[in-house]
Amino acid sequence: MKSLLKKHFGYDEFRPLQKEIIERVLLGKDCVVLMPTGGGKSLCFQLPALMMDGLTIVISPLISLMKDQVDALRTNGIMADLINSTLSQDEITGVMNRAQSGELKMLYIAPERLNAYDFEEFLRKLNISLIAIDEAHCISEWGHDFRPDYGNLKMLRSKFPHIPIVALTATATEKVREDIVKQLNLQDAQVFISSFNRPNLSYEVLPKKNSMRSILALLNNYRDASVIVYCFSRKDTEALVSNLGKYGFKAAAYHAGLTAEKRKDNQERFIRDEINVMVATIAFGMGIDKPDVRLVIHHSLPKSIEGYYQETGRAGRDGLPSRCVLLFSYADKFKHDFFIRNMPDKIEQRKAQDKLNQVLSYGDLRGCRRRFLLQYFNEEYQNASCGNCDGCVGQTPLEMNKVRMEVAKPKISHGVVTKTTHNQVLFGELKKLRTQEAKRLGVPPYIVFGDRSLYEMATRLPQTPNAFLEINGVGNRKLAQFGELFMSVIRRHGMTSNVQLSRENQSSKKYSVAAIRTEHANAYRSWTSAEDENLKKLNGSGKDITELAKIFGRNNGAIRSRLMRLGL
Repeated sequence: MKSLLKKHFGYDEFRPLQKEIIERVLLGKDCVVLMPTGGGKSLCFQLPALMMDGLTIVISPLISLMKDQVDALRTNGIMADLINSTLSQDEITGVMNRAQSGELKMLYIAPERLNAYDFEEFLRKLNISLIAIDEAHCISEWGHDFRPDYGNLKMLRSKFPHIPIVALTATATEKVREDIVKQLNLQDAQVFISSFNRPNLSYEVLPKKNSMRSILALLNNYRDASVIVYCFSRKDTEALVSNLGKYGFKAAAYHAGLTAEKRKDNQERFIRDEINVMVATIAFGMGIDKPDVRLVIHHSLPKSIEGYYQETGRAGRDGLPSRCVLLFSYADKFKHDFFIRNMPDKIEQRKAQDKLNQVLSYGDLRGCRRRFLLQYFNEEYQNASCGNCDGCVGQTPLEMNKVRMEVAKPKISHGVVTKTTHNQVLFGELKKLRTQEAKRLGVPPYIVFGDRSLYEMATRLPQTPNAFLEINGVGNRKLAQFGELFMSVIRRHGMTSNVQLSRENQSSKKYSVAAIRTEHANAYRSWTSAEDENLKKLNGSGKDITELAKIFGRNNGAIRSRLMRLGL
C-alpha cells in the first residue's frame, strides 16, 4: 500500500483514517466515509482501485471535478476516464470500449447516466471490483444538497449485490449518515468519521458595512492568489465582477444564469490561474478540486452551516494557511426568509428556517468559531482557544491582516503547521515553469505540482532523483515526467543544499524557454502530425526514451507525456 502511495501519488504517509478505510475496502466490505474537504477522500477509493482486479466505478455529480480527478490520475500514470454529458456519443462509445477491454482501472460517471438506455447492461459486462459514490449526502433529503438523480443509486445493491460500495462525503449530520446507509442498502457498513477540524483555515466574521471596501481590502492581500467570493444573487455576482474589474482584479462570474459553455469557460480560466477571483452564487455549487484557494469570502449569508462548511472547505485543500471571511448582516436574513416562506412544503420550510437560524447564531457568536462549527457536527473541541479565528485572536481585522502577511510559508507535518523559509525568487521561477508545463499538457497547473510541492522544492533544493522523490507530491511518474526539468531550474538558480556551486553555475541566469532549448531544441513547440507518426514508428521499433528524446530534441518527460497521449 505504501509503495503504491509513493509511486503514484508521491506521499510517504497516509492521512488519518485513510489506511483503515482502504483495508476495509480491500476486504470487500461496505463503508461510509465522512472526511472534510482536503482530507484525502479520493485516495480511499483510488488506491484500492490499483490493488484490486477489475474496474472501479466512481459516481460523482460534479462534471468539472470528474475531469480534474481523471487528469490527475492520468498524470500519475493511472488509466482513468469519464462518461458525462460533455462527451459526444462517439467519445462515449470509445470510453465504453476501453472499459470493456480492461484498459481502464477507474471510470467516472454522473448519477443520471444510470438511467440511460442500455447502460445497466453495459455495466454488467464489466469486471467491476468496487463502486465509489462521491458527494454521497446528495442521496438524502435531509442533506443540504439533495439531488433527485441520486435516487438512481438505490438500484446498485440489488443489481450488484457482491460488489463493495464506499460512500464518501465531506458534510453529513448523524441523520444524513443514517439515511445514506438506508438509501443505498449498505450491508454491515462501517462508518469512518474523520475530524472536521481544518487547523489551516482561519474563520472571521466582519460587519457588512460598505462591503465593497471590505472586499477590496481583503483582496489587496491576495492579488496573486486564488480567491472565491460567494454572493446571494446573480445580480450581486455580476455587479461585483464588474466593480472588481475597475480595480484591476481578474475576476469572473459563475451562476445558473450563464450558459453552460460560459460557466465552463470561466471555471477553466480560474482553475488554470488565468483569473484569480471567482464570484459565484451560493445557490450554484462549484465542483472544483483546486487545492490552492487562499481566501473564501461570503458576501452574503449561506443557507446552512453544512453549506458554509463545504464552501469554506474549498480553501486550503493543500493544507497551507487559508482564510474564510463572512460579511454578516441581518438584512441578508430577510432575503432568505422570502424564499423560505414560498416553499410549498411546511416541513421543508421548518427545516430551512432551522438551518438559517444556525447560520445567524454563528454570525452573532462571541466565542470560538471553530468550536461552534465542530459542535454542529457533533465533534467536541478540547482546546481552550483555537488561535485561528477572530473569537480567539483578540485583534481587529486589520491587525489580523498584518499577522498573516508572513514571508515564511507553512510546512505541514502530520497535521502540525510549522514555519519554513523558502527562496521566493526560485519559487516564482518554479511556478512559471509549472504554468508552462500545464499549458503544454492541457491540464491545470496544480495537476503538475501543488504549491506545497513547489515550496518544498524552493526550500530543500533537490538536485538528484532520490532527493526529488522526497518532495511531497512527487512519485515515480512525476519524477520521470518533470524531475529533470524542474531540477534544472533549481541548478540554474545557482544554489545547492550543502555546498556552493562554481562561479560559472552561480551566474544569475534565470529560467527561460530559450535556456531550456539550449539542451532541448524543440522544447515547448507543438507536436506535428508527422512527428506523432514518426514517434509511433520509432517507439514500435524498440528505441528507448533517451534515444527518442535526442531524436526529437525534447526532454525525457516530454517524450513520455506524448507517448501517453498517443495511448502508447
